Amino acid sequence: MDFDTVAGELYGGDLAEFVSARNAAAKAAKAGGDAELAARIRELRKPTTAAAIVNRLAREDAAELRELAELGDELRDAHTRLAGDDLRALTRRRGELVRQIVRGLPSMSDTVSREVEATLEAVAADPDTARLAVAGLLTSVAHQDTDQWFTLAATAPPATGKRPAKLVDKAEPAKPKKDPRREEEDRKERERARAERERLRKEAAELAKERAVAERDLVRTERAAEQATARVEDLRTRLAEAEQRSERATAEFEKAKETYEQADAAAEEARKAAEAR
Repeated sequence: MDFDTVAGELYGGDLAEFVSARNAAAKAAKAGGDAELAARIRELRKPTTAAAIVNRLAREDAAELRELAELGDELRDAHTRLAGDDLRALTRRRGELVRQIVRGLPSMSDTVSREVEATLEAVAADPDTARLAVAGLLTSVAHQDTDQWFTLAATAPPATGKRPAKLVDKAEPAKPKKDPRREEEDRKERERARAERERLRKEAAELAKERAVAERDLVRTERAAEQATARVEDLRTRLAEAEQRSERATAEFEKAKETYEQADAAAEEARKAAEAR
């Protein structure tokens, strides 16, 4: 038994059985004499519904997730090169790909759908999240700052201002004439992108709060269930002991009753014999 194999089996298994399967694996590792492995297994967190959906997607067909991760690499490269046009095109492609992936998933609630979408956005934003997603080992909705690589305002020309000459030279060749309509469209696109990112950040923050509350409730529920199970086992043991004592007492009573009846019969015979004389 090794940690990677156990983690892969847990995150690829039935979400409803995750906790019992994790505890069983930890118990088996401890019984096998590997306390350190048992502790690591016990620390594995149960994935949220959204994370489980992405993990399942990674195991069934990870091609789109890999494409999304590669798109994130291209976006980071475009950001480094200050290539505004590339960033805009890649950002649009990222949104299209995320929506395409979500549309291909089974029907789910609006809340879970938003969590899945936020996680997919983070796959393109953060290499570590991308690695976990492609490996099918996500535990919860990712909350990386997606604005880290997609802030077009920092690299694209402002709608009405002028860019420093050095940034213009590095980003793209100077254009002989600016198109006001194109600049207006770019400005509106940036505003829409910023509004969408802000919406996602707010939703992610709310979901993080809900997840934290749910995790606390889960821990309390698991602890209460464990205590209840221990109490039931204790009561069962005490009941079995009481039943054994009851059986012994009944047997002793029956024996004493038989002895009494024999003694009473002997006394009655002795009385009758005495009267006959």
